[in-house]
Amino acid sequence: MSPAKKDAGAPKKGERTRAKILDTALALFQEHGYEATTMRRIAEGAGVALGNAYYYFESKEHLIQGFYAKTHVEHLAACEPILAREKDLVARLKGVLHAKVDTAEPYHRISGVLFKSAADPKSPLSPFSSASAPVRTDAIELMRRVVDESDGRLPKDLAERLPEMLWLHEMAIILFWLHDESPGRARTRHLIDRTADLVAKLVSVASFPLMKPLRTSALELFDELKHDATPGA
Repeated sequence: MSPAKKDAGAPKKGERTRAKILDTALALFQEHGYEATTMRRIAEGAGVALGNAYYYFESKEHLIQGFYAKTHVEHLAACEPILAREKDLVARLKGVLHAKVDTAEPYHRISGVLFKSAADPKSPLSPFSSASAPVRTDAIELMRRVVDESDGRLPKDLAERLPEMLWLHEMAIILFWLHDESPGRARTRHLIDRTADLVAKLVSVASFPLMKPLRTSALELFDELKHDATPGA
């Protein structure tokens, strides 16, 4: 095998450096806390110049956004076989949520360390912040695939908003997971299964033609709350 072919799938030097900086930062955040860890300490731990660390990540906040992106890519990869295999909405939702817990598990401790800062609504680390918009948008699009490629038929108004509602459901699951110390996160997995079934029943009921007035009112309220919560709205 030629060297070119052998190295074709290998990460480039820049990608390796970026990954090393991010991994070092996460380890230091876990050991010393987010606030106490400086970019200088991260650079030293990664064995790179401070300027090089800033080249890849403009700030500690950008490091956390890199962490969000990394875990999201891992989640997407885990979801592909599930979405290819399952067509039932409940099975797809359960599969995607279980995959989220599976791929997030190695980061359970560091996620708890970061939660203090991410829970602040004004923090750029919040999953609802403007800085988190790219990953948040992509995560909602994943839920859109869960809905649109299922074999269920939904009213247009509900189908348009359901992906974002399901993402909010996922955020609630993650919050529960952060505090779950049960073996294998069994309580979180039980919550996923029970709430996915409940969501499916609510969606089914909301889809009935006779429920359209109530559904319309509920979706209008959702839109109002979403607008009020949008940064800069």
